[in-house]
Amino acid sequence: MTNEKKETPAVVQQKTLADKVMARIHQFEESGELVLPKTYSAENALKSAYLTLVETVDRDKKPVLETCTQNSIVNSLLQMVIEGLSPMKKQCYFIAYGKKLSMQRSYAGQLALAKRVSTLVDAVPNIIYDGDIFQYEIDSKTGRKKLIKHEQDFENIDDKKIKGGYVVRIYENGDNDIEIMNMFQIKASWSMSQMKSGNPVTDKFPTEMVKRTLINRACKLIINSSDDASLHTSESDDPEKEEAIKTVKDNTAVEEVFFDEAQVVDEDPKQEPQPEPKKEETKSEPVKEEPKAKKEPEKTQGNMFPEGPGFE
Repeated sequence: MTNEKKETPAVVQQKTLADKVMARIHQFEESGELVLPKTYSAENALKSAYLTLVETVDRDKKPVLETCTQNSIVNSLLQMVIEGLSPMKKQCYFIAYGKKLSMQRSYAGQLALAKRVSTLVDAVPNIIYDGDIFQYEIDSKTGRKKLIKHEQDFENIDDKKIKGGYVVRIYENGDNDIEIMNMFQIKASWSMSQMKSGNPVTDKFPTEMVKRTLINRACKLIINSSDDASLHTSESDDPEKEEAIKTVKDNTAVEEVFFDEAQVVDEDPKQEPQPEPKKEETKSEPVKEEPKAKKEPEKTQGNMFPEGPGFE
C-alpha cells in the first residue's frame, strides 16, 4: 500500500500551530478583549493561510514551514487574523526574512484595513501622464489637498510618460481629499524596497505598481493614526494579548517592515558587547591618575560630586 498524501513533519506542525492560534483567538473573543469583523471568518482565513504556506518558499527555494521559526509563523497567523485579512482575497502574503516569517499586507489589504479602522469609504488612484492638465489646492483651514482639475487625453496614456499620480480618499460624511506623489517620490519609495527600478515587476507593470504605491501611502497615515477600537473592547495587562493587539500600528508598507526588522536584529547584538569597551577605559584611567592620586584626591572628588547628583 502506498500513501501519496503523506504530510511532512513541518506540515503537521503547521496544522498544530494554526489550531493554537485559533484557540488563542477564541480566548480573546470570549473575554471581550478582541472583536473581529462580523463578516470575517478566522477559520476560513487560517485554512487559506495553511494552503498558502504549504507552497511558500524562501529565497533559497526551501519551504518556509521548515526554515522559519515557530514563533514567527504563529505571530504571522495571529497578526493576519487580528487585522481581519484573508490570503484567499489576496489581502496579505507571507515572506521569509531569514528564519523569520512575516505577514505583509497587499494594497488590497491596506485599503480593507483603512476602511475598517476609519470612516474611509474608498480610495481611488489615478495616474498623471505627461501632457495632462493637473491642478490642486491646499485648504487653508484643514491643510488637506483638494483636486481642482485633472484633464487627460486618451493619447497621453503611456507607461513611459508617467509623471506621478494621486489618490482620492472619500469619507462617509462626503468629504474627500487627495494624496499626491510624483515619480521622484515613487521611485524613492521603490528604492527602499524590493520594488527597485529595474525590477521586472516595475518595468512590466509600472502603472499597477504606481497605483499600489499610491494606495499604500494614502492608507498608511489612516492606519497608523487609528486607535485599536476596531480590534478590542477592553484593556488587559496580559502581555501576550498586548503583543497581539498592537499589530495594526506595527506594519505599513512592505519595505518599512523589512527595515524595522533589520534594525531590531542589528540592535540586539550591539547591546551585549558594550560592556567590553568600559573595561578598557577602567584599565587606562588608573595608569594616568596614579601619579596625581596622592596630591589631588580632594580636587577630583570635589569635581565629581556635583556632577553625580546632576546626572541622577
